[in-house]
Amino acid sequence: MARMAGRRLLHAAPVLLAVTFGVFAIAAASPFDPVKAYAGTAGMTASKEALADLRANLGADQPFAARWWDWLTTALSGDLGDSTSMRQPVAAVIGERIGWTMLLCAVAFAAAVVVGTLLGVLAARRRGGLLDRTVTSLAYSLEAAPPFWLGLLAVWLFALQLGVLPAGGLTDTGTDTATFGQVGSHLLLPASVLAVSQLPWFVLYVRQGVGDALDEDPVRGAKARGLAPRTVLFGHALRSGLLPVLTLIGTRVPELITGALLIETVFSWPGIAAATVEAATGVDFPLLAALTVLATAAVLLGNLISDLLYGLADPRVGFDG
Repeated sequence: MARMAGRRLLHAAPVLLAVTFGVFAIAAASPFDPVKAYAGTAGMTASKEALADLRANLGADQPFAARWWDWLTTALSGDLGDSTSMRQPVAAVIGERIGWTMLLCAVAFAAAVVVGTLLGVLAARRRGGLLDRTVTSLAYSLEAAPPFWLGLLAVWLFALQLGVLPAGGLTDTGTDTATFGQVGSHLLLPASVLAVSQLPWFVLYVRQGVGDALDEDPVRGAKARGLAPRTVLFGHALRSGLLPVLTLIGTRVPELITGALLIETVFSWPGIAAATVEAATGVDFPLLAALTVLATAAVLLGNLISDLLYGLADPRVGFDG
């Protein structure tokens, strides 16, 4: 496991370098001017000399490769630079928001895995039955539904029509202190919507994996020995059927991050979504690069975790990848 993790870390370094270089290249090719974005309305009346001085102070007069190298060398020393769009250090921007995004993603992902596994097992127990057809149809329908549409629908139903859950934010209006109860009530709706957007893949994978496992000879042998159906289902078929799901965990991380950004925007959740939008529209090179590195690292870490879990669950695979 240690050797595999070490190899993956070595392979991750050039990937992260290429990703950050691409961010600076794409941002430089975009039609947005970081100087005008930084100056705001004052840039409309500023002289060319003032804008040129501001461009030099921001380093925007240099080629994008030079700006990328300057950012990289300072980032390796622990300084992520200053965000031109948020007017504060990049580390502070991320530090203030990443915890809330991680909380939303962790709760939603855990709920999707648990509920998706349960529904997939129940559907695989009697394939072709009423419950199987209902769960499968619902999973395919949700698979095609965009997360932001699910979020807007949830706000309309639970916040506006029924009034049982808050429509967004972290705390109630007029409250400055975030208590556990308020955060929990405000987290319930966005986390549920994000979990529902991730649910179909786990349902379908578990259903297929457990259904195939029920037809394998070892599971049939367990049935022939007179073991209880619950023992056969959860003790034998589920263990074999969950192996493909372990690889799914890593592949769902990019979709989880994208979905979290959309859900945060819909529900005004104080995560990194607003910072990402500000960085993109303001051509904020340091913040864009840091957020991209963070997202790429999360994807690579998710793939590593899924491979490690698969190797632990099936010793035949090993850790040679």
